[in-house]
Amino acid sequence: MPVRHAFHLGKKKLARVLTPNYLPAIIASLVVLAAGILADNQNRVVSEARVRSQVADELNPIRSKLEASINGNIQLVRGLIGTIVTEPGMDQGRFAALSRSIFTERSQLRSIAAAPNLIVRMAYPMQGNERAIGLDYRKNDAQRAAVMKVRDTGKMVLAGPVDLVQGGRGLIGRFPVSIDAGGGSNRFWGIVSAVIDVDRLYNDSGLLTSKLGIDIAITGRDGTGSSGTAFFGDPKVFDQAPVEMTVLLPGGSWHIAAVPKGGWPQTARNAWLIRALIVAGGLMIILPMLLTGRLMSERQNNIRALRQSKAQLQELSHRLKIALDTSQIGIWELDIASGKLLWDERMKELYGKTGSVRKAYEDWKTTLHPDDIDRAEEEFAEALAAGSAYNSEFRIRLPDDTVRHIRAIGSTYDGADGRKKIVGVNWDVTADIKTRATLSEAKRQAEAHSAELEAARHRMEFNALHDPLTGLPNRRFLDQVLADRSHHFDAEARLSIFHMDLDRFKQINDTLGHAAGDEILRHAAELLRTNAKEKDFVARIGGDEFVIVRPEDSAEPDARLASCIIEAMSIPVRYKDQECRIGVSIGIAAQAKPTDDLAQILVNADIALYEAKRRGRNRHETFTGDLKTAVFKTKQTADEILRGLEHKEFIAHFQPQFCPNTLEVIGVEALARWDHPTKGLLGPHTFLKTAEDINVVASIDQAILEQALFQIYRWEANGIHIPKVSVNLSYARLHDEGLIGRLEQMQIPRGRLSFELLESISFDESDVTVLSNIRRIKELGIDIEIDDFGTGYASILSLLKLTPRRLKIDRQLILPILNSPAEKRLVESIIDIGTSLGIEVIAEGVETLEHARILQELGCHGLQGYAFARPMSANDLATFVFERRWQAA
Repeated sequence: MPVRHAFHLGKKKLARVLTPNYLPAIIASLVVLAAGILADNQNRVVSEARVRSQVADELNPIRSKLEASINGNIQLVRGLIGTIVTEPGMDQGRFAALSRSIFTERSQLRSIAAAPNLIVRMAYPMQGNERAIGLDYRKNDAQRAAVMKVRDTGKMVLAGPVDLVQGGRGLIGRFPVSIDAGGGSNRFWGIVSAVIDVDRLYNDSGLLTSKLGIDIAITGRDGTGSSGTAFFGDPKVFDQAPVEMTVLLPGGSWHIAAVPKGGWPQTARNAWLIRALIVAGGLMIILPMLLTGRLMSERQNNIRALRQSKAQLQELSHRLKIALDTSQIGIWELDIASGKLLWDERMKELYGKTGSVRKAYEDWKTTLHPDDIDRAEEEFAEALAAGSAYNSEFRIRLPDDTVRHIRAIGSTYDGADGRKKIVGVNWDVTADIKTRATLSEAKRQAEAHSAELEAARHRMEFNALHDPLTGLPNRRFLDQVLADRSHHFDAEARLSIFHMDLDRFKQINDTLGHAAGDEILRHAAELLRTNAKEKDFVARIGGDEFVIVRPEDSAEPDARLASCIIEAMSIPVRYKDQECRIGVSIGIAAQAKPTDDLAQILVNADIALYEAKRRGRNRHETFTGDLKTAVFKTKQTADEILRGLEHKEFIAHFQPQFCPNTLEVIGVEALARWDHPTKGLLGPHTFLKTAEDINVVASIDQAILEQALFQIYRWEANGIHIPKVSVNLSYARLHDEGLIGRLEQMQIPRGRLSFELLESISFDESDVTVLSNIRRIKELGIDIEIDDFGTGYASILSLLKLTPRRLKIDRQLILPILNSPAEKRLVESIIDIGTSLGIEVIAEGVETLEHARILQELGCHGLQGYAFARPMSANDLATFVFERRWQAA
């Protein structure tokens, strides 16, 4: 009803406004509004055109500078190419002298390289580009396609901007070079690659100046124009109706767009002045017309109000007549002085008076119920004496002995004759009384039902906060205690938290069944209740984990309580004639002050529990600052390892392996090193354990494998032949079902790569995935080696099953052979076994030439150790092998 009423009220107001009195003002308003909108729109169009022109004026010089700079750099390179055509046999010195002349202050050239026959032979500047010398584009996966396109099309190709390996960004221009072959034909000589420094190009073109009044974005990487991706500025600029232009490039174009800083203005500069003038002119026209219409409307409203008041008075009189005729209320009047009582017909019906009445006070008194007569008369007398309102409720007895409940109210007044009178009404409330009685009974029943529901709620809350198996508080209850300790502990008390985990519980659960496990959990819960103090909070938070929260108690230190719990848990428990032995590992953390966050204390207790398990279980450990520091360092190392993988900081170092007889290099082992940005070069002992914990050893192995494959091809391109490269393969990768698929996608030369498998991996287990992967690895032409032989699980049977190409004797067995005949005989036996099985044997940890001599006499096939060479970078290894430095040593 309120919504409908408001709607009708709104319609009435609208109807009043749309009367003929206001019609001229409305028409004038519409005309002024339309004229104002047209004027404002025209002003906005003119302003927008002016701003777009300003943006175009500021953008056009930048576009021109970009075109001029890029084409100028390209022309400089073309000039160099013209000289190469006339001197195809030039050397590095001549090339550097010519290149130096075009590297002027006005050019943005960063480096230039020449690759006759697609092999980089010359570069300028040489500093920083030494590694590029000897690069064969035909064997380089990253650049082969682009170079072949230049050779096949005979046209210059401009690529970029791209992120450069040496830092910064650049455009790479590749130019074909052909020389006269005689007879009017040309011969393809090679290509010249030039790198244009994009950041200098941007700066020289004015893109980076702080004085720009526009935001600029550019698309068209690799000269693809408007269909290319954005590489400068915010791509959202293209969604803001920008001013757009094309930057023409050799073989393509860029698409440049600009908008004013802060976006296009929403309103013209003089918009509010124009609008103010429009509003002022409109008001001068409309206000006098509105005032005239208002005066005419008020006159009509006054006439209408008079007519409406007359109609309402007639309607009210009619309603009062109907109410009196149909009312169930009886009206009475008493003259106080004379006692004369007047009743209407309804009063007579209420009191069962069918005949005439005496019109006296006694007519009312004689009908009152005997139990109510005294109270009813007393309330009536008090109202008469005080001259106040009369209000009472009583029972009457009708002639047929029916009891009726009457409600009576009245008020005194002075009559026209000056006599004091009281007038009032009576009505039958018998039904109301019965209803109240019914409601009262219903209320009583509802309260009883509510009490039952409250009891059920308490039971549900208890079940929700307690473990159904042990009856201990659960994790939800613990969270409440940690969040609001005031309900269970003194606000000034310092609290300790015990985090406990049952040892060997899983074995019992798996071997004897869940019923036995449940019995063990109930037993453990009872032991904790027995050992804990009354104020301690004991909870089972899941599985076989329990928690005790206790206030500081100098009478029983935390360590003593933990020892008592461990001792009690160590007593065997009998279950169906089975003796079950369990233990418990406990981590303890305490508040230094009562305001310390309990949630963090629980985390600290969990860290201490982990330390207790790590140190052998069935013990307790207390959280300390040193433990926190160790955990923090481990997490920091983990974060740095993940960052290092993202930034390709894990690099391969290579340690040569030598033939004992000829001392020729027969292979190298690729070893992982971490080129840490602040700590320098780090060995595996600093990161391998953490890498295993966060499961990224496989990623490190993959990175080392990719670098090893790259170096095989690079060494070959530089005339350095390394017969084989060994790379570690972790058990996690060996167990990976997708390993073979990834290896098949890599270009692995057959017979040049070996995978080293740690002997600590048990190869006797029937793991289908491992055995299948080893078989398929061999089919790809990759050898299998067993590393650290003599310290793990490998047996003669596992060697027969795997048939590795070679095995490596661990350095722990090699070092003592100088002084221990037993160790020497053991090494000799391993070599004999390998030789008899057709397996090459390589000795690790060859520290001295005396070790090398003995191993040669024992028939070892390969030597690896500091006596000949330490692990080194790929470049150092190339120099080491090329100069044969081990022979000089």
